[in-house]
Amino acid sequence: MKRSIHIGFDPREADAFAVARQSIQRRLTQPIPVQGLVLSDLVAKKYYWRPTSRRDGRLWDEISEAPMATEFACSRFLIPHLEGYDGLALFMDCDMLVRTNLTRLFKLSDPAKAVMVVKHDHQPTAATKMDGQLQTRYARKNWSSVMLFNCRHPSNRALTPDLVNSVPGRDLHAFCWLKDEEIGELDQSWNYLVGHSSPEIEPDIVHFTDGVPSMAGYQDCEYAQEWRDELEWWAA
Repeated sequence: MKRSIHIGFDPREADAFAVARQSIQRRLTQPIPVQGLVLSDLVAKKYYWRPTSRRDGRLWDEISEAPMATEFACSRFLIPHLEGYDGLALFMDCDMLVRTNLTRLFKLSDPAKAVMVVKHDHQPTAATKMDGQLQTRYARKNWSSVMLFNCRHPSNRALTPDLVNSVPGRDLHAFCWLKDEEIGELDQSWNYLVGHSSPEIEPDIVHFTDGVPSMAGYQDCEYAQEWRDELEWWAA
């Protein structure tokens, strides 16, 4: 079965994207393609047409009537369509550091499940995150930041461009197109939330969900030096 890895791309987080991609590719032992999910490309190909605007310098989703922290907030749900509803496809936010060979993660896919995620109970108390972005709260927050799609699963056929471009983002992030039993569960190590997950967990994927170490206020967070080391390896 074919496999692919998609990393969300936002121009404001180019260094984070570089670290995520570098940390994946440096550890992969099999030729799995790693690519960015770039909003301008999706718009040009007419896969994405959600109405958005700028409010106080922030991206605003008109359908959701809410801010979008990144350009890939909703476009991530196009991945099964982009893959022709075939194979396994991993989506990751860009603010991540991968510390293992991701072929291990693909082996955890359950053919009975449409998607595999870490089922966080994440209820942040801070009002902002990253570079001043509003911290939004919604059901199943951060479940969608790492998603292993079984693109062949019949329920994922519902993830058409028409659906992705027409329903509120909070519904997409709550997996509105799936039954609860179609959502498989991954170990917490596959989406370790810096500053929120238990420090007893040994992370396979470190998620700098509040802000990457290059952002003011996050320079000394957990795993910051590993992140900077990876950035240096990429730049060398």
